[in-house]
Amino acid sequence: MTGRTGLHALVVAYGGAGDLADCLAGLDGRWPVTVVDNSSSADCRSVARRAGATYVDPGENRGFAAGVNRGLEAIGRPWPDVLLLNPDAVVNGADVGALRDALRSQPRAAAASPALAGPDGTPQRVCWPFPSPAGMWAEAVGLSRLRASTGFLVGAVLLLRAEALAEIGPFDERFFLYAEETDWQRRAVEAGWVVTYCRDLVATHRGAGTSADPRLREARFHCGTETYIRKWYGELGWQSYRAAALLSALLRSARPAAASRGQARARAAIYARGPCRHAATLPAADPG
Repeated sequence: MTGRTGLHALVVAYGGAGDLADCLAGLDGRWPVTVVDNSSSADCRSVARRAGATYVDPGENRGFAAGVNRGLEAIGRPWPDVLLLNPDAVVNGADVGALRDALRSQPRAAAASPALAGPDGTPQRVCWPFPSPAGMWAEAVGLSRLRASTGFLVGAVLLLRAEALAEIGPFDERFFLYAEETDWQRRAVEAGWVVTYCRDLVATHRGAGTSADPRLREARFHCGTETYIRKWYGELGWQSYRAAALLSALLRSARPAAASRGQARARAAIYARGPCRHAATLPAADPG
């Protein structure tokens, strides 16, 4: 590890030592790295130490946001620019430098992300509109094209600016998994910052690294959305969002494609029960 200053990579892992090894190898020792291992895995500890990374074992899994905050504590203030990197993502160490240059070229850029692609080269969407009750109603009635095309960047490979971190603060630990980076970027945008998407840089993201169970991933995703909507729009906003999401799922379930019908029915069941209530009924054996 060369120990270059000004940027520090932070990986929050839960098992998946093989993915973690590939992730750390991609950085090629160009940047200091801290690995927070929510699984307390001996294999992850070994991988991190072989790569020259600082290894942090929180002793329990309190979720991704808490893992990020534990990593920020380990890095110490004043925080440098921090690259949040999923263990199932690989980005070239040189591209990290280019990403930082892009971030630093804009005085009010709080966060930057490269383009993302699957292992087979399939592009993944990076920019999404902030969730809102109005946006969910637009989607439900078929007017989603009218929604803003950008708002926040997905957190698989996300560089956070030191000055924005100092102003906005760490992640909100009410988010266990999903939507925590959405919330942080919303807070930044509300404070006058912007985010920047660097399409010319590409990182590989396998995805689905948080759990082997697609039902659990789906439930946690929507639970994260519920937490976000309740935080920003209150109880009435959440009930409006939930009604729109349920309507959207029911309308999709009436479409002729069998596969989409099944997915839509599953989503309708989640929103009929309530995403966080539904997620609480599922086994939590492999949270991210």
